[in-house]
Amino acid sequence: MCGRRLTVRYRGNGGVYPVYQCSWRHKEALDRHACLSVPAAPLDEAVANRLVSAVTPATIQLALAALTTLEEREQAIAEQWRRRVERARYEADLAESRYQAVDPNNRLVASTLEQRWEAAMRRLRDLEGELAAFERQHLRAVTAEQKRQILDLAVDFPALWTASSTSARDRKRLLRLLIRDITVETTSNAKRLRLHLRWQGGAVESLEVTLPPNRADAIRYPEAFVGRLRRLAETFDDSAIIAQLNSEGLTSSTGKPFTVSMIRWLRYRHRIPTPVAPDGTLSVRQVRERYGVSLWVVHYWIQHGHVDARQRRPGMPYAITITDEIDTKLRTWIATSSHLPAKSPTLVE
Repeated sequence: MCGRRLTVRYRGNGGVYPVYQCSWRHKEALDRHACLSVPAAPLDEAVANRLVSAVTPATIQLALAALTTLEEREQAIAEQWRRRVERARYEADLAESRYQAVDPNNRLVASTLEQRWEAAMRRLRDLEGELAAFERQHLRAVTAEQKRQILDLAVDFPALWTASSTSARDRKRLLRLLIRDITVETTSNAKRLRLHLRWQGGAVESLEVTLPPNRADAIRYPEAFVGRLRRLAETFDDSAIIAQLNSEGLTSSTGKPFTVSMIRWLRYRHRIPTPVAPDGTLSVRQVRERYGVSLWVVHYWIQHGHVDARQRRPGMPYAITITDEIDTKLRTWIATSSHLPAKSPTLVE
């Protein structure tokens, strides 16, 4: 928080997104970027909400009561000024009377009385000028009808603030009437700001504002969801996972129903494996490595019932059970076979 004034800049396609920036370091060639750049919408919304909540009939009633007390105090002060003016006017009139009554031939006395008269007149003019300045600057005269209108405005203020007929310029004028200035303070959390509002009456209060996440953070899946997907993937295939998530009314980070491509991307992005084979079973690749044959041969064994292979759902990996008897049979077959079919890269493992 450097205390310098923030400026408004517009970004986005066509410059439709206002941001508040502190760019003095960039202007002074001390930094390549603005030292503070935050979207204007969250800050404006926080200030507007606080303003609407502050302008209520109760608070306006208190303000009018304070205004009445201030009026009475200023009227008392003005009355004191008027008495001083009246005293000065009396002294000026008295000095004039004395000057008019003196013998003109007595020049020394006449000159002295004339100087006193002029001094009294100067003092009277000074006091009258000070009284006029005080009345212009301090005296407030709010009629009973005006106070009633102010109270009515407090009742309708939220509707007035949000009305489509209220322009942005009008809102700014209303804001300036109530708030003197706003100081923006950064915190240790880059997504949180602290606003210090100084009202026209001198009171100061602080607001905490949370900035919206950027696009990448907004569409990033939370760790809790990724963890649940990882647990579901231990048992279910992609179609079953999609059915489970959609049945619960869950949607993707962009608000759309889950699809196979989404789940596959999440598996790839977070390195979530497909369902593991049950204990005591082998996958097609493991059988291939165990006996040193091609994938085509393993699928040949599966299709002709030489091994016990099961799938939870069509298209899912095989879970193959190899007993000692089958193991002996397969090894004998491999040892006595003079030819094994070529490999086929298109078979499901």
